[in-house]
Amino acid sequence: MRAVGDRAGIIDLDHLDRVMSVASQLRELALPGVIEIVPAASTVLVTAVDRAAVQRVVEAMERIDAARPVAVGDGRAIVIDVSYDGEDLDEVAALTSLSRDAVIRAHTETQWLGAFGGFAPGFVYLAGADGRLDVPRRATPRTRVPAGSVALAGVFSAVYPGDSPGGWQLIGRTEQLMWDQRADPPALIGPGDRVRFRAVRESVEMAVEPVASAVDDRDLSREQMREPAAVIEGVGMQVLVQDGGRAGHASLGVTDSGALDSGALRLANALVGNPADAAGLEVLNGGLRLRAERELTVAVSGAEVPLTIEAADGTEAAEALERAPQMDAAFVLRAGERLELGSASSGMRAYLAVRGGIAGTSMLGSVAYDSLAKLGTAPLRPGDPLHLADAPANADPRPRIPARATGGHATLRAVAGPRDDWFSAAAIASFVRQDWRVTAESNRIGIRLHGAALSRLDLGELPSEGVVSGSIQVPPSGQPVLFLADHPVTGGYPVIATVIDEDLDRAAQLRPGDTLNFVLVDADDVGEPRVAEPREPAERAVRFSIEIDGRRHSVTVAREVAAALERLAAVGNEAELVEVLTALAAAAR
Repeated sequence: MRAVGDRAGIIDLDHLDRVMSVASQLRELALPGVIEIVPAASTVLVTAVDRAAVQRVVEAMERIDAARPVAVGDGRAIVIDVSYDGEDLDEVAALTSLSRDAVIRAHTETQWLGAFGGFAPGFVYLAGADGRLDVPRRATPRTRVPAGSVALAGVFSAVYPGDSPGGWQLIGRTEQLMWDQRADPPALIGPGDRVRFRAVRESVEMAVEPVASAVDDRDLSREQMREPAAVIEGVGMQVLVQDGGRAGHASLGVTDSGALDSGALRLANALVGNPADAAGLEVLNGGLRLRAERELTVAVSGAEVPLTIEAADGTEAAEALERAPQMDAAFVLRAGERLELGSASSGMRAYLAVRGGIAGTSMLGSVAYDSLAKLGTAPLRPGDPLHLADAPANADPRPRIPARATGGHATLRAVAGPRDDWFSAAAIASFVRQDWRVTAESNRIGIRLHGAALSRLDLGELPSEGVVSGSIQVPPSGQPVLFLADHPVTGGYPVIATVIDEDLDRAAQLRPGDTLNFVLVDADDVGEPRVAEPREPAERAVRFSIEIDGRRHSVTVAREVAAALERLAAVGNEAELVEVLTALAAAAR
């Protein structure tokens, strides 16, 4: 069992049967503090509330017999009707040396077993005993695989729950929903379920479940629907409803989600007397404007944003100025007044809490929006009403202001592995020695980093395995990706190290152009949070090319200018960005 950060571990096994057996036995033990048990092709990932709970898993492994057969009858029996007219059916026939009819017979005669969840909610790897259908993925993945596509890859079959990119071989289609957020459970297939495919002659069309609206009438009382607490008038780049997340559903392909800077949300909630995990608003780089419909107690934490109260008549009345709101402090917003959060001067995400908590569309016990799976309360838009959830008061808030990264740089503690052995000692030294720059392609799924590329020692293909928030995955480009709360449940690139849970809040506040460095620590002794340490002098010049009117121009600028361009791209200021780039190109000529 290898350490995965300070609150998880991954168990390496040599066969899928052993994976499913170990996962089943761990679930039966119901160890205190264990949050997730995530089987994959040859591993089982276990996440827990703390290091002590991880240690209980290590001790329990002494009592587990990986060779014990899984009781096949434990799961549900599910039949899926399929029209076998997939685009790759002929290709599969050629790869397996079977006729089209023989491929269909092999697929329908096999009893498939739900093995583990995949990249999206409702996508489940189905394992079967018929080796005749072992086919490789497509050499070039499709940019769009239609929802309901029935597919093969390796020894597995699966059904795509929604439109998405994919590289599996498509052999048919079904109209049955793989994921229905109104159902209980929402996934048609779960780990341990027995699945049979049944051939039908009729052509089918997938019934796609629409994305939930920002406010679902069925989740709110009539009183709440009549009287919203506030109305959204402006959202800037993005405003999301986020809470403590929906941990415990990775086996369904659903990650935790929730507030990226959980400490900031907890602080804002504590200041207004809410439970720590009550829902609030996550505001990206400022820009939120809301109008109170009745008196509200509000607090804002996280990124540094100017707060302005505007009186009901549109002026900054004297009494409003006397109540000038401050960050990290509760204040009152009266009926008719407007609150505006200006652009962030430091940090990336501010969190607004209202006494009572924010109501929204609940999915698996949380109203948090998952940007990868599109679950929960949809991003807010101007005109959306805000309703309160009537969360119980927190009698002992004891607010504590979390540590913040300052000066555009953060030092993050990380535990090596679980796949650090895929990298040379030189690559690992480079990983911790250099400053990594945050790119504009970063989001709630992960932070894309840029620096000196990391070369791999092992160039083989890693079977998909569970990943966590904080996993630092290294794709073939050698440029790492630091996963955040909306990360996929499994990943297929080696994870060189995993940021500890306590430091993820600081990562959430990094802006495009900011830098970070990693310090490797022991999973059992992570030490104290690190301040930004003096670093080796970074390269002061950045060289890149610009293409304008079909001509490419080479430009060299100071590192600070490159960082400023990254920020302009991140906030979508296209006009100013084009103006600056045109001036640079003119200077280059």
